[in-house]
Amino acid sequence: MTQMKMLQSLFGFNPQTMSVKKEFLGGVISFFTMAYILVVNPMILKDTGMDQGAVFTATVIASVVATMVMAFYAKMPFALAPGMGLNAFFTYTIVLTMGNSWQFALTAVFLEGLIFILLTWTGLREKIVGSMPLVLRRAICPGIGLFIAFIGLKNAGIVVSSEATLVTLGNLRDPSVLLSCVGLLVMSVLLVRNVTGALLWGIIVVALLGIPLGITRFNGIFSAPPSFAPIAMQMEWQNICSLDMVVCVCTLLFLDMFDTMGTLIGVCSRAGMMDEQGNIRNLKKAFMADAIGTTVGAMLGTSTVSTYVESASGVNVGGRSGLTSFVTAVCLVSALFIAPLILSVPSVATAPVLILVGIMMMYDIRNVQFDLFLDAIPCSICIIIMPLTYSISDGIMLGQISYVLIRICTGKWKELNLGMVVLAAAFLLKYTFL
Repeated sequence: MTQMKMLQSLFGFNPQTMSVKKEFLGGVISFFTMAYILVVNPMILKDTGMDQGAVFTATVIASVVATMVMAFYAKMPFALAPGMGLNAFFTYTIVLTMGNSWQFALTAVFLEGLIFILLTWTGLREKIVGSMPLVLRRAICPGIGLFIAFIGLKNAGIVVSSEATLVTLGNLRDPSVLLSCVGLLVMSVLLVRNVTGALLWGIIVVALLGIPLGITRFNGIFSAPPSFAPIAMQMEWQNICSLDMVVCVCTLLFLDMFDTMGTLIGVCSRAGMMDEQGNIRNLKKAFMADAIGTTVGAMLGTSTVSTYVESASGVNVGGRSGLTSFVTAVCLVSALFIAPLILSVPSVATAPVLILVGIMMMYDIRNVQFDLFLDAIPCSICIIIMPLTYSISDGIMLGQISYVLIRICTGKWKELNLGMVVLAAAFLLKYTFL
């Protein structure tokens, strides 16, 4: 009983509705589905001239700090790490296209983090969520579901790029694609049979089957983490008032705010952590974890930290409290020292998890009234845009713009409030000038 009270105090764990076993499984699965970022983020940021080993260590530590804040302060089951898309903007736009240094880019991320802390502390980020129509918030979950499933299909090699049709079916005779399909079948059967830890067991099975096929490559167990000293606290204060800095900070604000917002709304909706009015408990604290992670990450030497959509995989196996994110954070800490072992798990082992989690999240599409075009059109835009543009934030923003414009053009403007109009106008300005 004392242990349960401690868990309740530290992580918001409710022994009557939650299971320690499910929280643990949720944390481990969330880690494995997001572990790719530990490899991908350093690979992307090294193109700016940053030390790849140092970025690896900074990525891990920033993720641990942000996820620990989520665990102990927000008490919610979400993992955080440098966001995909945000790191690409950091490297390929701010540095390689605009011609700025990586120190300039880190300064922009740092300023964005400070602004987010201020916006969160004043409650403005929560008010922005409230300015989104409830029906649009309900469309975010299935949109993210399609997005996650698409990522899983891409990682599995089932869907590949095509010059003629943009995307097409991959080579199903390829051993790695076949292995992903086997993993998808194994996990599906285990889920249907209600086996506890079905997704984690599936990851283990696929990883083991990949050894004789040469897909799973065992790279050892232990390694010492590289120092992040070469990239820590490298800011360009002399450029904070430049036009480039203003543009970069504003763009990062939009991308991060609505990626995080969409992830929280979508996953909480699927997990039953949202009330009938679309409100989420501890939302302000969850936003603060994101803001602190971004600020600390910039100081350490990595790109914007964001709430990870892959957290849905942990939530779907029963993770509901900060205990889930704490377990994920512990796994991230271990990655500093046993990175070769953890990174031996191939992407084809985690891809089926994303596909199945995406399917689970699309269940909430039942909340969208498709027989009412006034709502169906903006909701459909939101849902479709997310996977097709590889961006949660673009789906939300274009959905909001279409929601407001359709109502104004059809004489239904009385259904709008000032917050909805201001938000749509801000999105239009973003697409016009940023």
